[in-house]
Amino acid sequence: MTFCLGLTGSIGMGKSTTAQMFADAGIPVWDADAVVHALYDGGAATEQIAKVFPNAVTDGAVSRDVLKQIIAADKTALKTIEGIVHPLVAADRQAFIADHQADILLFDIPLLFETNADAWLDAVVVVTAPAAVQRRRVMDRPGMTEDQFQMILSRQTPDAEKRDRADYIIETLTLDGARAGVEDVIRQIRGQQDA
Repeated sequence: MTFCLGLTGSIGMGKSTTAQMFADAGIPVWDADAVVHALYDGGAATEQIAKVFPNAVTDGAVSRDVLKQIIAADKTALKTIEGIVHPLVAADRQAFIADHQADILLFDIPLLFETNADAWLDAVVVVTAPAAVQRRRVMDRPGMTEDQFQMILSRQTPDAEKRDRADYIIETLTLDGARAGVEDVIRQIRGQQDA
């Protein structure tokens, strides 16, 4: 039986780095963001979004910058976009599950709790770091502004709530600490499977 493990964490908490550590440990990783990028870059979502928001598609791809502007200007736009993208993402996820016979599959989902993905997962691991570390990491990103950071945070379940809802928590203050956390989670899951 395959164990479906969700991975999430607020912006700047080290989720992508931690997902790579699971991959390095031999765990197949499904990346929700990568799937959405592919859907927007000439994939199945491009044509559907073009029908609703024609100015959001240029050169055969959805412009995330234009989508952000549309979402900021129209409170109903996000729900419309989600109605297009979420079913396509779900179909890709099901194909990933069908294609892999591993004992553990990792699902890297930034908005895991916000989209109720925890309902179909066997367990959830949350990556976390102190707020000051998170802020520094995010503000070091090219082009990031305080307003953008606050807008992103406002859409995400707070870190404390994510930790409360998590089955496993990995601190990402150091790479070695995060790697040890990944190895511990894998060991615990495999220990449960063998029991």
